[in-house]
Amino acid sequence: MNAVRFPAWLRANAEHYLLVAAQQRVARRHGMPAPSPPVTLKDRGFLTFFVPIYRRLPWGLRRTVLQLMPGSHRRTWVPRERKPLGPAV
Repeated sequence: MNAVRFPAWLRANAEHYLLVAAQQRVARRHGMPAPSPPVTLKDRGFLTFFVPIYRRLPWGLRRTVLQLMPGSHRRTWVPRERKPLGPAV
C-alpha cells in the first residue's frame, strides 16, 4: 500500500470538499436537490470547519498558505533550450 503524504492528502480532500460545498450552494440557490449530506466524521469536519474557514480567508493569506505547502503548485518551469531546426527552405 502506498502511503499518501499529508500535503497530497490535504489537497485532494480540500478540492473534493470545496467542490461539494459549491455544489450544495448552487443546488440551494436554484432549488435543486443537493449532493448527499455528510455522513462520516471526515465529511462533517471538512464541511463544517475547513470549507467555511477557507472561504473567509482573504486571497493574499490563501496564496501564502498555498505557497508554504509543498506540492505541484510550487514547481517552477524552466524554459527549454531552443535549437535551430535548419533552414526553412
